[in-house]
Amino acid sequence: MLNVARSVKLLGLIIVVALLDIIVLSPGLLGVEIGGASVFETASGVTLLVISLLVVLYGSYSLLFKPSMVPPVKEIKTHEDYIAALSQYRNVKVLKKDITLALEQLTRMEKKKNTLLDVLSQRFEQTELSFKKFMAVSYEVEKLFYLNIRGILNKLSVFDASEFTLFASQQRPAQFSEKLVQKKTALYHEYLAYVTGYLGANEEILLKLDQLLLEISLLDSTNYKDVEDMPCMKEIDELIKQTKFYKQ
Repeated sequence: MLNVARSVKLLGLIIVVALLDIIVLSPGLLGVEIGGASVFETASGVTLLVISLLVVLYGSYSLLFKPSMVPPVKEIKTHEDYIAALSQYRNVKVLKKDITLALEQLTRMEKKKNTLLDVLSQRFEQTELSFKKFMAVSYEVEKLFYLNIRGILNKLSVFDASEFTLFASQQRPAQFSEKLVQKKTALYHEYLAYVTGYLGANEEILLKLDQLLLEISLLDSTNYKDVEDMPCMKEIDELIKQTKFYKQ
């Protein structure tokens, strides 16, 4: 998604630069003509083309190759912020599979949230208590999901992947004792275990949302009490309560 957005911005930049060149260099508009009678006009036209080329080249570098500034974890708020924050670790060898899964989970979460909203809008009026109950649960589950992603980012922000790779490789520094290497390796494996744990918790959340969608499709009535008695709703409520308990 980020790459698509950057490509669109670059296309917009190229269009603006091209239109500017056309307006300035078109005969009869501003009087600037390359190869015309005036040397000044020719120099101005060539200068414009050179500047236009430099603008497009710099824009291409900034939008397609220059790393985007990722805000600190505590300032991350939007879905796009989370994608950008995770993406900066996607080329780290020891984290590649985990980061790929985390990004996939973010995409699936958005799809399931939108699907749930569509299903609820078709089945209930937005003023109904049942609709409000489902939406409140959906909001809490989404918040829990992103809390787990934030947990991953907090762990990765203090995780030195290059150091882990050094100690885990066959060419680790010979001056370090085997005991120190084992402790260091165990510490980094503990970091990775936390990341795996958060990913597992989010996979469970996604599964519960699938189960909830299935139960909604099988629901015979729109009675608020029937909604509260749905097995998956009870499981999700319990999951949310446990999380709030552990956060206290």
